[in-house]
Amino acid sequence: MLPITHAWKEGSMSDLIKTTPQMDLATQDIEHLVEELRAYHAIYSPLFQRREQRDAAHTYLQGLLATLPRKSIEPMVLAVEGVAPKAVRAMQAFISEGPWNDERLLHRHWQEVETDLGADDGVLMVDGSDFPKQGGHSVGVKRQYCGELGKRANCQAGVFVGYASSQGYTLLDRRLYVPAEWCTDEAYAARRRQCGLPPESTFKTKPELAQEMLTVVVKSQVLRCRWVVADEAFGDNPSFLDGVAGLGLWYFAEVPHNTRVWQERPATRIPSWRGRGRRPPRERLVAGAPEARTVLGVAAALPAEAWTRQTIKEGSQGPMVAEFAARRVVAVRDVLPGPDVWLVLRRQVETGELKTYLCNAPVDTAVATLVRMSGMRWPIETCFEDGKQLLGMGDYEVRSWTGWHHHMTLVILAHFFVVRLSLRFKKSPSRDSAPGHDGVGDGLAPTRV
Repeated sequence: MLPITHAWKEGSMSDLIKTTPQMDLATQDIEHLVEELRAYHAIYSPLFQRREQRDAAHTYLQGLLATLPRKSIEPMVLAVEGVAPKAVRAMQAFISEGPWNDERLLHRHWQEVETDLGADDGVLMVDGSDFPKQGGHSVGVKRQYCGELGKRANCQAGVFVGYASSQGYTLLDRRLYVPAEWCTDEAYAARRRQCGLPPESTFKTKPELAQEMLTVVVKSQVLRCRWVVADEAFGDNPSFLDGVAGLGLWYFAEVPHNTRVWQERPATRIPSWRGRGRRPPRERLVAGAPEARTVLGVAAALPAEAWTRQTIKEGSQGPMVAEFAARRVVAVRDVLPGPDVWLVLRRQVETGELKTYLCNAPVDTAVATLVRMSGMRWPIETCFEDGKQLLGMGDYEVRSWTGWHHHMTLVILAHFFVVRLSLRFKKSPSRDSAPGHDGVGDGLAPTRV
């Protein structure tokens, strides 16, 4: 059996292991929000080709931050600019088909994230978020599992990458998941044209979309990062995990209980060639090699002393006590032994619920680090919650490929605007809002992020 290593025995239940601070800000507590937003928007203004585009982006950001029951284009424009039918149509064109490059905005955004949140042990968070939709004309819409509703429903599905450090968290990038039939089925040809789906589009799984985004972030060399955390929708994909490792990152991914591992590396060899046919091209397990076991089976067989209680602070939930255990194991790759990895087990004390993770961090990684990583997915879920409840993330009514990505890009920028204000407000607690100032006069919402 691979060694547990001394690192796992460090720490105690009395040590509070912190993940990332909860971002909490009411924007009415910040003075000069209009000026703050204007200065923030000026960072990205040079990336728009025309003044009309720059003005529209500023208006859209104001609308996303406004106190409105619904933040689709028309109510946002009316709230910011008053009754102006031409302005509504112009904004619809700006979002749905505007020829501005939102990838450039996102790359500039990463530089700002590095400035305010960047850390050598920065964490890239990968997750999906779904958006219920009526009808079948929005790009990529399909009856599929919708996480927001917890059941199959007509929806669009997005894949997102976020960033977290000891300073805070935000979103970095987004991709729309397009079901296979949307890319290949002739019955969707008209809808593909109407929605502006790029002709060269091919079907890509959600892990493939996530891998694309991670690769771009890492190769940009703009943002420091060390870890990738993901749920089992991504952790159950060995190609995704190997792709993360190939980028020089350490993954900490939840995996299903039926994931198989070896507790010791089994012997393999290339079968002898018998002089006929092709030579055997790859190794095989030798006769009598131990069988891989499920991670659930490994957990069930551990003695009581293998578990240690740890206290971890996850977001707004406060300190939480859970039992942890870890073993070095060998991952399975195409029925053969793959890389040596950590199997990390987390068991809720109250309910006994077990979560299982694989992690390719080095063998001498400390227990506190592994425990912390098990609690590093909540920030991206909070980004989705705040984005949908406060910033109009799911309120869009555009149907096009371009419109979906443009909208999500500006939501990401709006989110980080509030994150940045939160960080600066914490550094300047003496700043008091003007009497009676509630943010409404600025067209900006009292927003928690």
